[in-house]
Amino acid sequence: QVHPMESGGGSVQAGGDLRLSCVITSGASDSWRYKAWFRQAPGKEREGVACIDAGGRHTSYASSVRGRFTISQDPAKNTLFLQMNSLKPEDTAVYSCAAGGLWLDESSYNYWGQGTEVTVSP
Repeated sequence: QVHPMESGGGSVQAGGDLRLSCVITSGASDSWRYKAWFRQAPGKEREGVACIDAGGRHTSYASSVRGRFTISQDPAKNTLFLQMNSLKPEDTAVYSCAAGGLWLDESSYNYWGQGTEVTVSP
């Protein structure tokens, strides 16, 4: 079983930074697939933020965060990270990590964390 668990959310002012972490225990059958961060803002649909392949060679970002957010991983610690810089109020959302999918195709992900809340004030 795969059980993603996020941490690192909180409240910051616009322009601030946060780093999210997600510990993902993974089974061998998922080792070749992607891990990703998604977010859901109040009253909006969930959207893909960033993803990374198992080898860490391929990443993809939503256009709204490209250049400000960086996804990375530490395979030795089974941990996925999302470094968020220059945060904007529109980044306010519940951020969830997911594993076992492909790119930022939400429907392809099998395993989801509970989410961690990020609030960015003006």
